[in-house]
Amino acid sequence: MSRIINAKDLSFELKQSPILDFSWHTSEDLAKMCGSKHLQFDVRSLDPGKYSYPYHFHRNAEELFVILSGKATLRTPEDFVELSEGDIIFFEIGPSGAHQLYNHSEQPCVFLDIRTVLNLDICEYPDSGKINILPLRKVYRSEDEVDYYKDEDKVSEKWPANIVRRP
Repeated sequence: MSRIINAKDLSFELKQSPILDFSWHTSEDLAKMCGSKHLQFDVRSLDPGKYSYPYHFHRNAEELFVILSGKATLRTPEDFVELSEGDIIFFEIGPSGAHQLYNHSEQPCVFLDIRTVLNLDICEYPDSGKINILPLRKVYRSEDEVDYYKDEDKVSEKWPANIVRRP
């Protein structure tokens, strides 16, 4: 069944981080309301002088922004670009798809945020060296990366001396 939603009819909830520079308003869970299985989408509003999420990229999700009204500056690995109403921006998987918005204007920037949801995703934050396992929201420092076999050299000590064998 198709669903028609008008952005003017949405209610928004303020999402304020502990760092005041990061705050936005987000719509109710539109994907859930529509019964979407593989897409997550929300309408977001970024107030003047605020940043979206920290600069990041995804390892298992593509993302697309559609600027519905207002302006914002987009940070990518290559540049800082002003966005305005009608712009459609695609972010590919991996470091080349890194992005962050900042509302440099005096009006809210309202945009549609669409992303794929294919089980787990790893979100990386180049500025702070963190990784986030989504949707679990388990955040770790990438500097703690270790070899796959680290501390596995005593595997035999975990097994019983006498293993019972079936007849």
